[in-house]
Amino acid sequence: MPQLGETVTEGTIAAWHKQVGDRVAADEILLDVETDKVSMEIPAPRAGRLAKILVDTGQTVGVGTVLAVIEVEGEAAAGKREDRGGTPLPQETEDRERSSLLQGTDAPAAAAPQGVQAVASPARTSNPSALERSDIQRLSPAVRRLVAEHQLDVQAIAGTGRNGRVTRRNVVDYLGTRGGEPELAVEPAPTTAAAMPPPRATPAAPVEPQALREGASAAASPRPAAAPSPAPAPGTTVPFNRIRRLTAEHMVKSKATSPHVLQAVEVDFSGVDRVRKAVRESWRAQHGYSLTYLPFIAHAVCAALREFPKLNSTVKDDALLLHAHVNLAIAVDLGGDGLVAPVIKRAESLSVTQVAGAIQDVAGRARAGKLKPDDFAGGTYTLSNSGTFGTLITAPIINQPQVAILSTDGVRKKPVVVEHPDGDSIAIRPVGILAQSFDHRAVDGAYSAAFLDRTRKLLEQTDWFREI
Repeated sequence: MPQLGETVTEGTIAAWHKQVGDRVAADEILLDVETDKVSMEIPAPRAGRLAKILVDTGQTVGVGTVLAVIEVEGEAAAGKREDRGGTPLPQETEDRERSSLLQGTDAPAAAAPQGVQAVASPARTSNPSALERSDIQRLSPAVRRLVAEHQLDVQAIAGTGRNGRVTRRNVVDYLGTRGGEPELAVEPAPTTAAAMPPPRATPAAPVEPQALREGASAAASPRPAAAPSPAPAPGTTVPFNRIRRLTAEHMVKSKATSPHVLQAVEVDFSGVDRVRKAVRESWRAQHGYSLTYLPFIAHAVCAALREFPKLNSTVKDDALLLHAHVNLAIAVDLGGDGLVAPVIKRAESLSVTQVAGAIQDVAGRARAGKLKPDDFAGGTYTLSNSGTFGTLITAPIINQPQVAILSTDGVRKKPVVVEHPDGDSIAIRPVGILAQSFDHRAVDGAYSAAFLDRTRKLLEQTDWFREI
């Protein structure tokens, strides 16, 4: 069982896509694993024959537990010729196989004994062998449910996932072309809880750059309105699925663990706007995507966190663990599939341009279903962005065991008072609100307020032309 998150201790087998005795290719999807943090497809680390399945579907086991054994041709025969005249005792063989534990994502491959290979975390994304899409068992649970509910022929649906695998979005799009898009497909995505466990990051069709909603600007081109879903019948009961139940548990636990306090400041984004407008066309031509407000906010937050290290920390037992680097978690909207919060490591060392590229990278990989377990590990502070929806102010929920999370809301043109030596005047400026939820166990209101004030001043007073 791979480590699929910093605080994850166990995982549940959602589905096996192979049976004992089947041949598997390297990087072919072998099973689906769900935790309270993430739901992922686990590929085979090596080509060979699936010799054993040690954990059945539906079982929950701890991280590091052996899930299956893959016999690798050549290595298996070599393993049988070792010691004792080339005939190992049956129990000895069993013990060697079970000792092939995957201890999180950093376990060396050499830990596996000869002839067997433990199921590893999804560290590779290429897959040379094609899956047989007609095999319904190779679809994710969510896709199988939709296919069954609408009695669809899966072979008629074009798949955009790995090796042409049909994803949930493919099914939703197919139903939309038939005028039968299910209500589930237009369920509003949560935008306030980077503390939520990320749902399955199902592969999606290639994302247009402007559709990467990591910016905080409500003034950008608006999102097309989702098609209205049929009104449910009166008294309809919609049970929570597993991800929603785990989401609820995680959010309630965070609220029960941390005494949340919300503070907010208004920020004049005039300086940021001047740079964005000046480099808009050249930036898009060079990088292939728009320069939004979020990289500037992230850069300012990282700079401010160096001056206020207690907010770049995690709670450990009865102490506050201060971190040397800012590992910035960024909430990425996946539409109807929810959101994830991948981590940009050592973000304090990145320029605005590099931060923008890192956000683009994790957002694109999140929507393509290519995030790895390590992408969720080690976060020390979180940015939750609702600004593209034009929100005024959001009270985000802290992502445990972190102690603070910042919401970036919509930027709108507003009349503001501008002070001059010869008197005040009224000007129209782009103004947005930054709202921080913090853990009152870690810091007090004055400390948090000083951090927000410093972030605001950095955004308003930095020479962003020189930074870009």
